[in-house]
Amino acid sequence: MKIVLASNNRGKLAELQAMLASLGVELVRQADLGVGEAEEPHRTFVENALAKARFASQHTGLPALADDAGLCVDAFGGLPGVDTAYYATQFGYEKGDDNNVRALLEQMQGQANRRAAMVSTLVAVRSPQDPEPLIAVGRVVGEIAPERRGSHGFGFDPVMFIPEFGQTFAELPPEVKNAHSHRGRAAQQMLALMRERWL
Repeated sequence: MKIVLASNNRGKLAELQAMLASLGVELVRQADLGVGEAEEPHRTFVENALAKARFASQHTGLPALADDAGLCVDAFGGLPGVDTAYYATQFGYEKGDDNNVRALLEQMQGQANRRAAMVSTLVAVRSPQDPEPLIAVGRVVGEIAPERRGSHGFGFDPVMFIPEFGQTFAELPPEVKNAHSHRGRAAQQMLALMRERWL
């Protein structure tokens, strides 16, 4: 089965392709099918993921899988949340992972509460009108490290310290991170849902 991934993020594609490999599905980035980015006007991960999945399915005629993920920092009342990808831009930096990490470390200076969660919401639809989208949510709680550590992963991985491992996501081998990350947890749920309802 071919499924369009409603994202142009190569990191997400690689992670999700590996996680869903046992299903025998082929994930194809929407950009590779000539589809642009969907608008994400909503304030929750689930609404944005559903909008992206429906958009990708509508423009390709394929079942679609979308991931809306982000960092929820306790000290900031759960923000940046759905605005995670654009976090740095509100502080005068250009959009990008490196600048997001830089801005976060600056904003966290002097913060005693460094608790944060990485959240991934996966939504899959068989068609744009699918009345029963599959929804899976993965969440990992950790804390924001005072400095970057590790060279694996992407996004906030270098500063997302996971107490159970004593390391940041970027310090963990990719297969360990994938098995225990927010996206990994959501993908495991999605795998079970697809097996149960689609295959």
